[in-house]
Amino acid sequence: MTREVFMQFFRDDEKLNTLTVDDRVEIFMHILPGGSDITKSLLNELICDYQVHNLKISQIK
Repeated sequence: MTREVFMQFFRDDEKLNTLTVDDRVEIFMHILPGGSDITKSLLNELICDYQVHNLKISQIK
């Protein structure tokens, strides 16, 4: 599968809705290439986008 085919699928709500919740969680859990991609900013944006109000992300310095 090419990047273009994947992105067309991902951006098509009708096709995306053919995936199960388990499929979506599996993709979500494995899509980032490494731990350095998971940042406080990314997690805050994620919980904001999903309107999760009972979590707070902190960063150990």
